[in-house]
Amino acid sequence: MGRKKGKREVILPADLKREIIIKDEKAESNPKWGFPPDKRPIEMHMRFGVINLDKPPGPTSHEVVAWVKKLLNLQKAGHGGTLDPKVTGVLPVALERATRVVQALLPAGKEYVALMHLHGEVPEDKIRAVMKEFEGEIIQRPPLRSAVKRRLRTRKVYYIDIIEIEGKDVLFRVGVEAGTYIRSLIHHIGLALGVGAHMAELRRTRSGPFKEDETLVTLHDLIDAYYFWKEDGIEEYFRRAIQPMEKAVEHLPKVWIRDSAVAAVTYGADLAVPGIVKLH
Repeated sequence: MGRKKGKREVILPADLKREIIIKDEKAESNPKWGFPPDKRPIEMHMRFGVINLDKPPGPTSHEVVAWVKKLLNLQKAGHGGTLDPKVTGVLPVALERATRVVQALLPAGKEYVALMHLHGEVPEDKIRAVMKEFEGEIIQRPPLRSAVKRRLRTRKVYYIDIIEIEGKDVLFRVGVEAGTYIRSLIHHIGLALGVGAHMAELRRTRSGPFKEDETLVTLHDLIDAYYFWKEDGIEEYFRRAIQPMEKAVEHLPKVWIRDSAVAAVTYGADLAVPGIVKLH
């Protein structure tokens, strides 16, 4: 893997702030055309929703999605980025109609907390200096066990923040472009340090707008919430366990349009200026 030095970026693309330009402050949407994302009926909320799931160690991402489909009795579901069986953490699972937004998560960036074990003693200041060099653009080849073709590819490391160094173990947080292999990154950091290294543990803490916050649920949380809804008619917990699909695209630039322009745009017509209410 080669390295290209670049200017340090301390945030993920999903954190970029955008200014909203308002063209018509008085414009309103007629409720008869639909529901605000947080007001959809519970069945619709589920079928247009994304679960911010805390993947447990053991199963593959595909197996986790299959369990969710079976539990919720759905026809379609997909995830926002594969995690290896031993890796835990944020796995966005899109349900039914929301599966179309999964690709929108790719440019949003991902964050991991990794435990790197060095194969020899290295001074702390050297560890910090060498790891800093891996910020910016890097060139990687997917590992042998990868499902994609092993071609060299450029990926961006937005930041590397060391949390703790204890002997040969280095705990750090890293924000990266989608498709970056943390195991390979650690391997090449070890080579640069001259002692070798391997990944001892990995957890994904962010996938674009989905992070370790109050929206993160376990499979057990989801099962309990679904039970309360189906058996007791209590929607509250199930509604909180599923996020509107709009959450998955909140990092993208947007254009708000008038009700009168919606039909024409959905049939392929160009969007004219009079149909715009506000935009990023």
